[in-house]
Amino acid sequence: MLPLAGVKVVEFANNIAGPYAGYILAMLGADVLKIERPGSGDDARGWGPPFWRGTSAVFQALNVNKRGITIDLKDAAQIAWVQDYVSSCDVLVHNLRPGVMEELGLGSEALMHANPRLVYCSVSAFGPTGPMQRHPGYEPMVQAFSGLFSINGYPDRAGTRIGVSALDLGSAVWAALGCLTALYQRQNTGRGCMVDASLFETALGLLTVHFARYQASGELPKRHPSGSAAVVIFQAFDTADGQIIVAAANDRLFAKFATAVENPQWTQDARFKTNADRVMNKRLLIPMVSEIMRTRTTAEWVNHLDKVGVPSAAINDISHLKAHPQTVALHMVQPVPEIGLDLMGLPLSIDGKRPAIHTRAPTLGEHNDAMAARPKTMP
Repeated sequence: MLPLAGVKVVEFANNIAGPYAGYILAMLGADVLKIERPGSGDDARGWGPPFWRGTSAVFQALNVNKRGITIDLKDAAQIAWVQDYVSSCDVLVHNLRPGVMEELGLGSEALMHANPRLVYCSVSAFGPTGPMQRHPGYEPMVQAFSGLFSINGYPDRAGTRIGVSALDLGSAVWAALGCLTALYQRQNTGRGCMVDASLFETALGLLTVHFARYQASGELPKRHPSGSAAVVIFQAFDTADGQIIVAAANDRLFAKFATAVENPQWTQDARFKTNADRVMNKRLLIPMVSEIMRTRTTAEWVNHLDKVGVPSAAINDISHLKAHPQTVALHMVQPVPEIGLDLMGLPLSIDGKRPAIHTRAPTLGEHNDAMAARPKTMP
């Protein structure tokens, strides 16, 4: 039995952050009921191509293991049904535009008064307080606003966004963690609580190390495309046929690396002897390493460095990953029942077993007829 079996969740969520929070809870065994608007549903249903069985791959990936109904939020009878349903729920997750839930009579104060055991989780763009609390926001704009753009990319070009929706997905993880913490606390207090997560706060959390370095030095972070401001050697290099990441992250590993590339004298060179020395003299060391790394293929370097204990990796693309023995061994890629689509599973195992995808994402309004005590006007 999964850890959250018996936990009842209602999800009012669109796009990525809210649905991924619901996905985490669903994968851990919670009964998640996704509520969507009639007609179009979650905006992410149309975020394609590619589409699979008429629904975007994005939506398919984020909404497995859930049930789904449609609710007309302008219909008082259907809002009353939601209020009644939530009165027996354990968790509510939403990422609707700030203020909408309160306008509908589904705000935290009203629902937690009716159900004191409810954990009410809100995922927003900029957080629950402050001058921007009601400001809408999407991933790229919050990445830009938070400063993530400024540290990502090449030093001689404008900053750029991170290639994955790190703030949406990260905020979802914090939201789910908050819900789990609140459920644990409820065992002692008998009462639920509010949980808030936001893309902006997640961005600030991701900047923890960069912020500490700025506070200590007063210097704005510089962009290092594949490398690090604090560790050398710790970056990508061109090889004879591709690219490789070398992560000689301490003096011991650097000594092994220097020997592996037939330059053991580097460990006694005052310019490169310690990591701090190498950081200060990176502009001298990296060109020499780059020249050496171009003399062999990626596979040859990975094999050679692995034998001497220096961490390294080929730079793969997504097409390489599904069949890689490590991915296969972890059972991360899982088939979705009924629709013949393989998706990534939850990056978490419990007692050595990964929670499974057991149902596909719901079609729009699929479970309307199955929900008991529905108002007759429900579409």
